[in-house]
Formats: sequence, C-alpha cells, structure tokens
Amino acid sequence: MALGKNYEGQECALAKALELVGERWTLLVVRDALYGVRRYGDFLAHLDIPRAVLSQRLQTLVEAGVLAKHRYQESPARDEYVLTAVGRELWPTVHMLGRWGEGLTQDGKPWRLFFHIPCDAPLDRYTACTACGGHILPEEVEVRPGPGLPAVREDPVSLAMRVPHRMLDRLP
Repeated sequence: MALGKNYEGQECALAKALELVGERWTLLVVRDALYGVRRYGDFLAHLDIPRAVLSQRLQTLVEAGVLAKHRYQESPARDEYVLTAVGRELWPTVHMLGRWGEGLTQDGKPWRLFFHIPCDAPLDRYTACTACGGHILPEEVEVRPGPGLPAVREDPVSLAMRVPHRMLDRLP
C-alpha cells in the first residue's frame, strides 16, 4: 500500500514543509541547485535519478516557487532551473542535514567544506561564519571538496565539484 503525499490532520508547519520537500530526491535536487546544477541532464547524471521522478520533482519545485525555469526557445536542452529566493531559504536546512549526515558515515569526515568568501573562514554546522559570526547566505559561500569526499563518480557535476567554486554559480 502506497503512502499518501500529505499529512492530513496534521496542523503543523513542519508537516506542510514535508509535503513539499519530504519526498525522496527532492532535497537532493535542491542541494544540487545550491551547488550550481541548473540543467535537467546534469541533475539526471549527477543524481542518477529516474527521468520521470526528476521531471516530477522539478515541476513540483517550480510550481511551489522554489525553482524558476528559464526557457530557451532555440534549444529546450538548454533550459535551466534556478533557485528562487524561497528556494535559497532552504540553504541552512540542507547544510545542517548534510553536516548531521556526515556523523552517520563510518569515518565522520566531511565530504564538502563551506567557507565564507569575504573572511575565507569555514562555516559552522549552523551556517555561521567562524570568523565574523554572521549567518551566511549561499551566494557568500565557497564550497570545497572535503577529506571524506569519495572520488568514485565521474559525471560532469561530480568532476566539477572536486574544484572549489562559489555556490549558486553554474556548474560545470
């Protein structure tokens, strides 16, 4: 028996949020968009997600205003999905869940390191700069490969993520 997609009877803001981002793959799509993935084919290759699922997740995120779809008339293959201001608000949640997940790995080493660009200082687990103390927006963050990053994937996004880059900047 398939589970429903909503939380009927749950008058709770968390339940409302989970109706949008709680489905499998959705937060990984948002994570990749934060990292700079914009094209359908790049999401597909990096996530290794079924086409139908990716199409549904992107459509849902666009309809909810988390992503904006930029259409290119001359070539639909160049269409891009870009995080909106609403989507960028998910940055602290995605960051903290990722940091929490690192503690579940065998060695606990971080896969990615996040630095406040003006200070060149690392972020703590709560997206605050360890130098200036400010809570940092994703556009002020450089993501770098960490010591725990497995180098097993060879898709273009994985290869580009092995080089430090500013979050939200287009990959690859």
